[in-house]
Amino acid sequence: MIKFTILSPPRAATGTPAMDETFMRIALELAAQARQRGEVPVGAVVVLDGGVIGEGFNQPIGARDPTAHAEIVAMRAAAARIGNYRLSGAELFVTIEPCQMCVGAMVHARIARLIYAAPEPRAGAIESAMRAHEHPALNHRIQAVGGVLEAESRELMQDFFRERRASEAARSGLTNGEVPKWS
Repeated sequence: MIKFTILSPPRAATGTPAMDETFMRIALELAAQARQRGEVPVGAVVVLDGGVIGEGFNQPIGARDPTAHAEIVAMRAAAARIGNYRLSGAELFVTIEPCQMCVGAMVHARIARLIYAAPEPRAGAIESAMRAHEHPALNHRIQAVGGVLEAESRELMQDFFRERRASEAARSGLTNGEVPKWS
């Protein structure tokens, strides 16, 4: 299991654009750690009362755990730190729009506010593919805000996949621009 160091900026009122960017920069640093380990670069932090109480980055490959998304890892760390699975009043900052699994976990944890950087067009469950947090049967509502440091997050993700495609092409003997032919 990977140990994290809680990188907490000075306690301050959250919800301001400056503080949202401060916490998102921490999430971006965590996403870079995922990238260094060959994982899809997604990072997340859980903030309560102006301080970071949990952080995580994607690690399903390394952990051999399909649920080890950045948001889940960060919420597990936060819950362990405060000794309660309910994270009432907490905010979750994540570099990419969460999937349906992560949104479900946020609802169960009672996350008050979700702040994400870039949309995820294929599996994003806040605005892109569905609006899972707004299902009428849910007994908890999450305030969601997107677009905080979107360009930085998008660039990190695009660079990761560009490098991955180039590496795969090199392994299969293709030159730039060629499309692999899978049999």
